[in-house]
Amino acid sequence: MKNLLTLKFWLNLRPDSLTPLAQKKFLALIVAFIFFTIVFGYIKSRQKKSLYVKLWQNLYYFGLTNSFVSLFLIFFNYELIPFLSARFWYLLWFIGIGIWLFFIVKTILEIPKRRQRLEQEKEYKRYIP
Repeated sequence: MKNLLTLKFWLNLRPDSLTPLAQKKFLALIVAFIFFTIVFGYIKSRQKKSLYVKLWQNLYYFGLTNSFVSLFLIFFNYELIPFLSARFWYLLWFIGIGIWLFFIVKTILEIPKRRQRLEQEKEYKRYIP
């Protein structure tokens, strides 16, 4: 655990391969990303004119992008490609996931505002001939 806090661990351009347990956990993460991508893609295709279309679309692209990125990271680590298997790529990837999740939460928080706007629009159109 103390190794995670050193710059040598994060900036080493020729890191060791992941441990078998870490590889299994990383592969489970990849399978989860792929599963959720399929689920979100199905939901996105079923709800073309819904209030949640933007949310499902964001979640689908989140899962798809992170599936590919994680597949590339595990491949580069397995093949021990010097620069591309460096640990700082994982750190950048996790920071990107955090930023992306921030925007997904922001989209979720906008849904009640859109719902209210649609109800006001419906009420307004009700009185227009």
